[in-house]
Amino acid sequence: MCWKCGNDIEDASFIARSAECPFCHADLHSCRNCTFYSPGSHYDCHETVEELVRDKERANFCGSFKPKLHFPPVAKKADARKKLEALFNL
Repeated sequence: MCWKCGNDIEDASFIARSAECPFCHADLHSCRNCTFYSPGSHYDCHETVEELVRDKERANFCGSFKPKLHFPPVAKKADARKKLEALFNL
C-alpha cells in the first residue's frame, strides 16, 4: 500500500529506490512506507540505523527498508465532514 493515498501497489515484493505510487506519485522507498517506521523511536526507526533520514516522506538509500503492507484507512474529507455534521446536528 502507499503510505500517502492508501492505494494498493501491485508488486510490493521489491520496491526500487526511485519507485513512485502510480496514483499519487509519492516516493515508495521512504521511511513512511517502511515496516520499521516508528515515530518517537531513535531516528523514528525500530531498526538500528547509523544515520538520520531527515525527510521521512522522500526516497532514501536505507538498507533496512521493508515495505509496509497495511496502513490504517485514509479518511476522506467528505467522510470527516459528515461525521462532524452528525456530531453537531448540522
